[in-house]
Amino acid sequence: MVKWVKEHGLLLVNVVLFLGFFVGMTATGWQVYNNDQLDHDGSVVSLLAYLGTGDFGEAVFENWESEFLQMGMYVVLTVFLFHRGSAESKPIDRPAPQDADPRQSAGKNAPWPVRRGGWALAIYKRSLSILFLVLFVASFVLHAVTGARAYSSDQVVHGGTAVTPIQYLGTSQFWFESFQNWQSEFMVVALIVIASVYLRQQGSPESKPVATPHRETGD
Repeated sequence: MVKWVKEHGLLLVNVVLFLGFFVGMTATGWQVYNNDQLDHDGSVVSLLAYLGTGDFGEAVFENWESEFLQMGMYVVLTVFLFHRGSAESKPIDRPAPQDADPRQSAGKNAPWPVRRGGWALAIYKRSLSILFLVLFVASFVLHAVTGARAYSSDQVVHGGTAVTPIQYLGTSQFWFESFQNWQSEFMVVALIVIASVYLRQQGSPESKPVATPHRETGD
């Protein structure tokens, strides 16, 4: 058991952190929602009822949407783009193992799609970016659906009319919610790309070895 935990510690700690912060977001969001209800002469709701509100769904999915966009774009952009000296870039002056033809090194322990070849390999070679694309699209749609519900509730309270998810996509509110998250995601990516040229973190695979010259690209 100890060995298994050690071998999967990076995932386990991040899952625990995610769940802890998710619970915190849910609990504080519930309080904020009920305070807003009371301010507008509404009634407070239970935690379970809050989970079904547009406010909760919009808060969750607008953030997930930006995270999946960031990681998906990062995976795709690092296929084609380079940055001299960055630990986040493939080498510029020599072949990268990520670009090698998998069929030439497919041993008995290679993943099944590599050994199978054909359509299975064609999909598997792009499966990481496909995963993030699917998750981004799903979160984008759920952001539109739940955000429309939250937006409509606010509109009705202030004498306006409700909107459909399609109509909500045409509002500045939807794009403000998206852009405020998207811009921060790509700011952080740009920061780690350039910071990893000059700065180091001993022991981390996200950093070049401490003694590596600044101009050396990759890890």
